Formats: sequence, structure tokens, C-alpha cells
Amino acid sequence: MPRSTINDLLAFVAVARERSFTRAAAKLGVSQSALSHTMRGLESRLGVRLINRTTRSVAPTAAGERLLLTIGPRFEEIEAELAALGELREKPAGTLRITTSGYAADAILLPKLAKFLPKYPDIKVEISIDDRLVDIVAERFDAGVRDGELVAKDMVAVRIGPDLRMAVVGAPAYFARRSPPKKPQDLTGHDCINLRLPTRGGLYAWEFERGRRKLNVHVEGQLIFNRPAQMLNAALAGMGLAYLLEDVARPYLDEGRLERVLEDWCPPYPGYHLYYPSRRQPSPAFALLVDALRYR
Repeated sequence: MPRSTINDLLAFVAVARERSFTRAAAKLGVSQSALSHTMRGLESRLGVRLINRTTRSVAPTAAGERLLLTIGPRFEEIEAELAALGELREKPAGTLRITTSGYAADAILLPKLAKFLPKYPDIKVEISIDDRLVDIVAERFDAGVRDGELVAKDMVAVRIGPDLRMAVVGAPAYFARRSPPKKPQDLTGHDCINLRLPTRGGLYAWEFERGRRKLNVHVEGQLIFNRPAQMLNAALAGMGLAYLLEDVARPYLDEGRLERVLEDWCPPYPGYHLYYPSRRQPSPAFALLVDALRYR
């Protein structure tokens, strides 16, 4: 429907409800002559008279009453929805959808949301656990959480956690039968627990760095998982070496259930970031959430 027709119908609704060209023109902010011209044009295009005009009164015809009953409530619904959107703009409310990894949800999001959500009972947060690199625009997420190094350049990225660090770990039982590797290249002679990447489907190459030297090592082993939790369990069982987040392995290192190797080849790297499209117009709820998650 042409926009001009919508404007003409709005003008008709105003005249039919006000039953006065003078009051309708004032409400619409147009002159009476312009409003009269609009009504004549609409009646001409529809081929039916909508308004009866006399020197003393203005009233809709039978056809006009029918049209008013049909379109009037529709315009009211549109006006009510626009008003509701205006309230959302002023009031922090609504559902925010975030895609994230399981570890980031547990270690970063939940502790901060436990403090944030009680302050804003009208805000809901839906968290989708997914190890894939999700297209947040295509899948209609408000934001995603990933390592800072994985965030696309066209996204706004807000740091929400400290630096992360990887660790190569194995159980004492494993090292009882195998000598610890001294350098990353030694891993080719070890049973390593592989991780299959959920996005591209290949096996993850273990990344190492010392000084200016960087290495990606494609390791071999009998076990392949698609989730880090199972890699940890297999390492604890002495089934091979695992490449895990230091924070995940830390409790077991402290207990002596795991031992670490190649520590000097695993420097810190940028931690978790919340990211969202740069063209996104943040709602009050989203702006508050970003501020609550921001790493300080």
C-alpha cells in the first residue's frame, strides 16, 4: 500500500471520529483546505463517498462507518505498540539472548548476573551454550561471548573477564610411564587428547608461544572429543595429555591429580569479550547489561 494512502486513511479516521474538519485539521496539524482536498482525493480513488458534509455537520456515510470500524482498531493497535516500544526505550525491560561457551557461562556470566538480575526484575537473559562460532546476526542473538582473539573486527567487543592462559596437563600415572615433553615438538611422541572444532570440523592445533616464536602443533592420540570437560576427565584418568584452560585445570593441579608441562610456552592472552554488531542500537536493558558485565 502506498504511504500516501495510509496518510489519507489516517486523515479519514481523524475526520470521522472528530466529526469536524476544523478539529481534525488541528489534530493533524494541517489546514482545513488541505484536509478537504485529501478527503476528496481518497473518495475519488475508492469510488465511494465516505463523509457527508453539510454547513452544520460532518458525519461518516454507511461506507465510511464500515471503513472506520475496520481500520480504526488497526491504527489503535499500531499506536499502542509504538507507545509500548517507547516505554521499552525508557524502561529497562525485555529478553536479551546471549550465545556463549559453557565455561564462560559458569565462570563469567552467572556470577555477574546473580548481582545484576535482582536489580532489574523486568529484564530476562536467555543464555545459549554453544562451542561454535555463532553468527549472532543470522541467529538473532543480542550478543555473544568468546575469546578476544576470536571476535570479528566488525563487532563491538567489550572485555568481561581477565586474561586467560592454556595449560598442557597429564595425570601422575601418565608421567609414570612417559617422560614429560621439554618442548612443543616433543608432543608428537605423546598420547594427546584431541579436540574437534565444532565450527570447522577439523582438529584443534595446540598453540604455543615463547618470546617472538609461535608454534601450532597438530598432536596425535587415540581420543578425540568435542567438549573440553571430557578431555579433562580423560586426562585425570591417565589416558593422555590435554590442552585446557589453566583455570579449569587449576583445582586438579593444586590437588596433585594433574601435573603441568610446557608452562613457559603458554603465555596469557586476551580473555572473554562480549561482542555485538556495531550498528546495533542498544536498548536501556542491553546497555545496563553491558555495563554490569564489563571487566574492571
